[in-house]
Amino acid sequence: MKKENCTVVSEFVFQGFSSFHEHQLTLFVVFLSLYLLTLAGNVIIVTIISIDRHLHTPMYFFLSMLSTSETVYTLVIIPRMLSSLRGLNQPISLAGCATQMFFFITLAINNCFLLTAMGYDRYVAICNPLRYTVIMNKRVCAQLVWGACSIGLLVAVVQISSVFRLPFCDREVAHYFCDIRPVMKLSCAATTLHDILNFIISSLVIVVPMGLVFISYILIISAILKMASAEGRKKAFATCASHLTVVIIHYGCASIAYLKPKSENTRDQDQLISVTYTVFTPLLNPVVYTLRNKEVKDALRRAIGKKPPA
Repeated sequence: MKKENCTVVSEFVFQGFSSFHEHQLTLFVVFLSLYLLTLAGNVIIVTIISIDRHLHTPMYFFLSMLSTSETVYTLVIIPRMLSSLRGLNQPISLAGCATQMFFFITLAINNCFLLTAMGYDRYVAICNPLRYTVIMNKRVCAQLVWGACSIGLLVAVVQISSVFRLPFCDREVAHYFCDIRPVMKLSCAATTLHDILNFIISSLVIVVPMGLVFISYILIISAILKMASAEGRKKAFATCASHLTVVIIHYGCASIAYLKPKSENTRDQDQLISVTYTVFTPLLNPVVYTLRNKEVKDALRRAIGKKPPA
């Protein structure tokens, strides 16, 4: 039942983690620590890739773009979340909420398609190595990044236009940032068509890039298994392991959050899922690519002077 005879609101207040009131200081310390690690890790990755000539390849160009995007993505959400945990929960205007949602959608979809571009890069490197430098030239890499960003911008404009033409009669968002579903629940108009549109768009921007990545990996694994050298197979698998780890966790979280039935989870469960993809997933890039990737580890050693340049 939608609300009737309500005053239309002009600002929202986030409920945040009000269900975990007694643990808010602990949550603040944990999330702040993870946030600082994410910022530091992504800044280190972007810096290392820019200064180390061994990493001036398409794969690491895409990684630096992904790290930059993830950094901005966390800046859009986490500072306000941290302030609400410390009791500084200020109202947010409709324009402010729309702006936060716009950047959140743009960057989240941009990240999905950047991971797809990285999957295509690995496919070309392993399945067509002799033509790799010709196919993955600077122009193609720039076009793939621009395409990922353009899709994110287009979807964000469509979603924001759909959500913020609704009248809102409740001001308390049952979340810690302006995500689509919690904001639409505050409307006093019917949202069935908007829900359908949201589900279709979410399905396309998650399932399509995820499908392309997994098709790439089916072809990659097939090519690796045909290699005669055991050492060659091991090296090929190693070059894909970091990316595949990030892909599985990233798309897994996105699928659980946006492709499940609307009323399947409680508010606390929804927030737990949201914390996974807004706090933990952005930390994956620096952790996975520095702990599992030999080239990045070697570049770090060269940067701090523990390994002579090649």
